[in-house]
Amino acid sequence: MQNCEFITFISILACTIAKDKTQEELNILSAFFNQLRRYLSNTFSTKYG
Repeated sequence: MQNCEFITFISILACTIAKDKTQEELNILSAFFNQLRRYLSNTFSTKYG
């Protein structure tokens, strides 16, 4: 997948997930994905760093 295709995919995915969500639900999703990002980043850096 090319960079532009990946960015487009992520944007479409984000819009689809956010559709019809309340602000509270978006805040919870944001916290979830931020925590997942931190975990994956730490795991990757520990394993390959």
